[in-house]
Amino acid sequence: MLLRFPRLFSLSLAALLSLLLSGCGYNQFQSLDEQTKSAWSEVLNQYQRRADLVPNIVATVKGEAAFEQDTLTKVIEARAKATSIQVTPETLNDPAAFSKFQAAQGELGSALSRLMVVSERYPDLKANQGFRDLRVQLEGTENRITVARNRYIQTVQEYNVLTRSFPNNLTAMVFGYKVKPSFAVANEAQISTPPVVDFNKK
Repeated sequence: MLLRFPRLFSLSLAALLSLLLSGCGYNQFQSLDEQTKSAWSEVLNQYQRRADLVPNIVATVKGEAAFEQDTLTKVIEARAKATSIQVTPETLNDPAAFSKFQAAQGELGSALSRLMVVSERYPDLKANQGFRDLRVQLEGTENRITVARNRYIQTVQEYNVLTRSFPNNLTAMVFGYKVKPSFAVANEAQISTPPVVDFNKK
């Protein structure tokens, strides 16, 4: 009889701890943390997809002998900068690293948008079917980036609200869950706006 008491006590304590952890948001933290990682992975996949398009776009544009070299150079440099940043799981918990990554992606997006605008001045380039196909792919990728970013922003918002809310903020302190950085509102419109593709423009 006495031997059963420690075992019964241990089981009761485990059940109580389980109830307390689920009641204070611990399971929600686990779930939302995984969701933010998943959403972040999709953002990275779409940014990589865009970066992979750049060499083909550059190679096609180089065929236009008189094309503005400065615009092309900025695209090449922006891609090099964006792909050189090492992204780790810790990036999600480091506002400075996240901001640096965001800025580099913003520069690449701006450089590509500028290249698309400038390309309108070159009839031969506009008529090039390969370039037209690349523009469509780029537009589609920019749209996917916007969707992935919005999903990440929403997931981070849910996670951060949980982190700041009482009594979940106590659980966050105990287990080291910190507020995650999100994309800056100031650059949201610029970065998430796809390049304008108008093949009917003369």
